[in-house]
Amino acid sequence: MSSLETFPPLPTASNTAFAFQERAGDGYLLGGFCWRHALPDNTRPVVIINAATSVRCNYYARFAQYLFSHGFDVMTYDYRGIGESRPASMRYFKASWTDWGSLDFEAIVQRAVREFPGQPIDVVGHSFGGCAAGLASSATRVRRLVTVGAQFAYWRDYAADSRWQLLGKWHVVMPVLTRLFGYFPGKRLGWLEDTPAGVVHDWTTRTATYELRPSGKAAGDLPFARVKAQTLAISLTDDPFGTIPAIERLLSYFKASERSHLRIAPADIDAAQIGHFAFFHNRFQQRLWPIALQWLQQGQLAEGTPGCLKAFSEA
Repeated sequence: MSSLETFPPLPTASNTAFAFQERAGDGYLLGGFCWRHALPDNTRPVVIINAATSVRCNYYARFAQYLFSHGFDVMTYDYRGIGESRPASMRYFKASWTDWGSLDFEAIVQRAVREFPGQPIDVVGHSFGGCAAGLASSATRVRRLVTVGAQFAYWRDYAADSRWQLLGKWHVVMPVLTRLFGYFPGKRLGWLEDTPAGVVHDWTTRTATYELRPSGKAAGDLPFARVKAQTLAISLTDDPFGTIPAIERLLSYFKASERSHLRIAPADIDAAQIGHFAFFHNRFQQRLWPIALQWLQQGQLAEGTPGCLKAFSEA
């Protein structure tokens, strides 16, 4: 949810991935990529990667390839309005955070059930992608969930030393430009991808609860509390969005899940910085990616995992 680093170009798909299209329940056509092993195996999990707000799914291609190389089938996709799922015109295109979860992620889970019958379904959710994991009715099928910097942008949860800067950029400038253009022209500014106005409205609403966002529902209608996945929330101490209050605010919605929170400082892995995005950069393949891999494989962390792990408990 801040400007992406300049990374080496990501492939559209690796030589082990193929493109697919899937219709959501309302008929909207989504695009994505799948890394699939040749022989079926009911014991092999399939991992769905939920992207951050307005980040293209190709950003996670190397991480997807890494999981594939360790025995998983993997699916990435773009939410409606983004990347492979972008419409012909973004101006006044209707899409919201709730649509991204209840329609788009829901469609991909259903595709996983259909294309990988009998296989366990796991999810990796980055930023809003962790929230999306609790918005789909079929998320009850998810066995294990790893989130990275996952929260839904309540401004008072932003890190104190950058709160006012972030508030001005994302909660003042972004909605003003959205009203002017009919969508947020993030790509030309280098601020993520172009973003539908409804998503901007969800993001910039200054409420501490998701159900009071413009596209939210009554708390009892949100699927979060029915998800029973073994959940690991990873946060980074230098991520101004993924503070402890922000991470635990979202975790509190997953009431039926076994929840753990791993807090990692850059110094824990001998890095200068990590921030909100770089977990998925391949320079951390040896130092950070095995943490997610171990959780997806075992539902627990290996001894000596960097950072501070604590079981989540309601306040």
